Amino acid sequence: MKALTHATNFVGRFGLSTIFILSGFAKLGAGFEGTQGYMEAMGVPGALLPIVIFAEIVGGFALAAGFLTRWAALGLAAFTIASALLFHFQLDDQMQFINFFKNIAIAGGFLVLAAHGGGRFSVDGWLSNRRTASSLGARSAIGGAQ
Repeated sequence: MKALTHATNFVGRFGLSTIFILSGFAKLGAGFEGTQGYMEAMGVPGALLPIVIFAEIVGGFALAAGFLTRWAALGLAAFTIASALLFHFQLDDQMQFINFFKNIAIAGGFLVLAAHGGGRFSVDGWLSNRRTASSLGARSAIGGAQ
């Protein structure tokens, strides 16, 4: 069962991160001016777009790799909830209703990752195993010197 947990954590991280990575890169290209205009039309300063792109790409890659997973997941959860409230809180419009709750569902997935971390198949897991092994080796060396 643990192997399934670690594998699904990895696949889930990858799935959640993909939309943000792709969206961030799309905004870098031809979508920059259009996204900036949309943000301004919704009352959000277009000057914030580089920060949005950075959050999507860097946060997405951190999540995919499982690096600082809890922090990346919390940051992306906050970002996703803010996006839902700023751009999709028009619940009388069926498409915006769906987009709003899609964002809420994605944020829920991020909060689960924030609670449970990156798992074994992550940079966080690898670093944790190295620290544990290093700590055990240091204790063994100290114990052996006595």
